[in-house]
Amino acid sequence: MKVADILTTKGRTVHSVLPWLTVADVVTRLDELGVGALLVRDQDHVIQGIVSERDVVRALARHGAALLTMPITDVMTRKVHSCGPEESVARAMSQMTAGRYRHLPVIENGRLVGMVSIGDLVKHRVREMELETGVLRDVVIARS
Repeated sequence: MKVADILTTKGRTVHSVLPWLTVADVVTRLDELGVGALLVRDQDHVIQGIVSERDVVRALARHGAALLTMPITDVMTRKVHSCGPEESVARAMSQMTAGRYRHLPVIENGRLVGMVSIGDLVKHRVREMELETGVLRDVVIARS
């Protein structure tokens, strides 16, 4: 299974915020959308970073309540890893596990075409394994 298969199922919508927003603005947006991370893109849609709930919590530990008025650029992760739609789910999972991040933008021909989370990948991998198990069970039953 490929990352493109997941995007076909979940959709290609990618939520993002502008880099001059405050942490309070971004936390509100995370809550409204019910997502765990947002890309930070400039007015030309160029990816500047990614901000996750984890980034916010860690910054809260360092800065306290003053964090809410800080620009999101002070909190975001600047090095954004990505994958292509033809990447295997197993490879994307391995990349995310090794890098210890949970969201992966999907880039095709230099253009953002979606974003997957580790939860998306695990969900589809479990479905794949259930299908494989069912096929094997059917083979065993057919041979009996």
